[in-house]
Formats: sequence, C-alpha cells, structure tokens
Amino acid sequence: MSAQSPYEKLGVSEGATFEEIQTARTRLIEELAGDQRKISEVEAAYDSVLMERLRLRQEGKIKVPDRIRFPEKLVQATPAETPAPTAKSNEWLKSLIDQPSAQDIAYPAVGMAGLGTLVYFYPTDQVLQIAMALATGTTLYFLYRKERKLGRSILLGVAGLLLGFAIGGVVYTFLLPSFSMLPTNEVLISLVTFLVLWLVSSFTK
Repeated sequence: MSAQSPYEKLGVSEGATFEEIQTARTRLIEELAGDQRKISEVEAAYDSVLMERLRLRQEGKIKVPDRIRFPEKLVQATPAETPAPTAKSNEWLKSLIDQPSAQDIAYPAVGMAGLGTLVYFYPTDQVLQIAMALATGTTLYFLYRKERKLGRSILLGVAGLLLGFAIGGVVYTFLLPSFSMLPTNEVLISLVTFLVLWLVSSFTK
C-alpha cells in the first residue's frame, strides 16, 4: 500500500471533488475502526491531497473552495453552534413572566376596578384600609392559584404593594402642581397601587 498515491489510498480519482474526497476519508475511517496504523495512513493521504490541491491552487491550475484552503475554519466554527450564554440568563425572566388567559386578566381587573371606584367615591380612612386589604388578598389569591406556591405569592404580592405605594407617591408629587382636581394623596396612591397589583397578579407567576 505504501506504493499507492494519496488518491489511491483514499480510493478516489485525481479529479474528485472535495466532497468526494471527504466522504471517502470518512468512510475509510469508519471501516478501519480499531486499526490505528491504517487510520493514520488514511489521514496522511487526506492531508497530502489537501496540500497538493493547495499547491495547485497557488499555481493557478485549479480553483479550490475556501473550506479546502482553510480547513482549520471548519474546526473553529464548531463552537459557534453552541447556545449563546444569554439564553440561560433569560431563564429567570421566563420563570417570572406569565402569559395569562383572558380570564386571568379580566377577573383581577374587575376586582381592582371595583375597589378603585369604591375608594374614589368614598375616600374615608376605613374604606381605604378595607379596599387595600381586599386588593392585597385578591392579588395573593390569583398568584397562588397559578402555581400553588404560597411563599412566592406572598413575596410578589408584598413587592407589588410596596412598588404601588412608591409609584403612587411619585405620580402624585409630579402631577400635583399641574392638576388641581386630583383626588387626595391617599386616594391617588391607592388607585396606582391597585393598578400595580393587577399587573402583578395577571402577568407574573
């Protein structure tokens, strides 16, 4: 076999395409599995063919595809197929954001709208306290109903409550100089908090 040319060792003609040469190399390696000496001879023949094709290309005698001229690019390109690290970094967001049904959106919305109407027209301290307690309880109920995780539901509910208070205070501070017909501070903060709690109960899980 030592007297054979690299093409003969691969079992292809000198006019074979790169795909044919590569297919022959792969087939021979599979057939010679376990015979490392013969596999090394096949690899050496394959390298010789590539080098000869490169030399002929440099001399302008043949046109060689880039994958033959630069075979190392094939190896370097492999890691690019692995998933991007950012995919894992978005997993926490996917586990938090829900895709609610129409009912999951409508039921909390009706409840919060009713409480908001009650607070707006009857802005007494007692009504505000009861309405806020009902809004918080409603939020916890709809959150717990989704995945049956009480601790997670309480955490999200409290976070929504605090966020609503904070946003309501900021809104009132910025809108107060421009609108004289705004409801009282407590009422506006309550309305904003109801809105935030509705978003939390509908679009988180």
